[in-house]
Amino acid sequence: MTHYATTSQGDRVAYDLYGGSGPALVFVAGAGPYRAVDPITTPTARLVADAGLTAVVFDRLGRGESPADGRLDLERELAAVAAMIDVAGGSAVLCGHSSGCSISLAAADAGLPVDGLALWEAPLGEPADKTRTWADEILRHLDAEDYVGATEKYMEDMPPEWLAGMKSAPDWPESAKSSRSQRADAQSLAWAQQALEDGTLDITVPVLAMYGTATFPEMPVAAASIVASVEQGAEKELPGAMHSWEPEPMAAELAAFARACAG
Repeated sequence: MTHYATTSQGDRVAYDLYGGSGPALVFVAGAGPYRAVDPITTPTARLVADAGLTAVVFDRLGRGESPADGRLDLERELAAVAAMIDVAGGSAVLCGHSSGCSISLAAADAGLPVDGLALWEAPLGEPADKTRTWADEILRHLDAEDYVGATEKYMEDMPPEWLAGMKSAPDWPESAKSSRSQRADAQSLAWAQQALEDGTLDITVPVLAMYGTATFPEMPVAAASIVASVEQGAEKELPGAMHSWEPEPMAAELAAFARACAG
């Protein structure tokens, strides 16, 4: 059953709550997914709840049942994350997926009540100036309401068949409008890459940087970079492919990590 919470910025966020006792885990999606089209996060959350934890899965701003107008920037997204931490019990481990990792890093760096960070395949590793130029170009397209251009720019370093598949769909121009919700992704990735490069990442909670057994070669490199930049970091390979995890082993790892973070 979908629940709703209102953020400090006035946005209405849709979420599902699983379990309700034990350490809390909030899943932070990357660029694109939301509950109705995400095949792995909800099954993982249910398994985490079955293990005795509280799990929250939410639709990020501008997606699914969380419609939002205007500039969906990182500040508003962090307010949504804060609201989800609140409904989870007041503090939580954040599980970031892809660019959800950089949003989760930003949440912890900003001082939100984060107990730990479980990061799956953070897409970091390019020079900070290149990432900033890339992000600025995405924001330029979004400001001009050029959603096709923003989507093409966002996906330029991803496997080309991913974008080709989107473009082959009959609703392509309409579906490209979902790039409105990727402003926060671009901003957080640029910020995180600069913080890693400058050594200014202020993360004191435990961090688990994970990647799949069949993944892109830059993902283990990014995980190692994050671990080297935080006070309490570890990296781990888990079953997974094509930027996704397998729910059962992921849920077991997340449950153990959340319990350890809760002390």
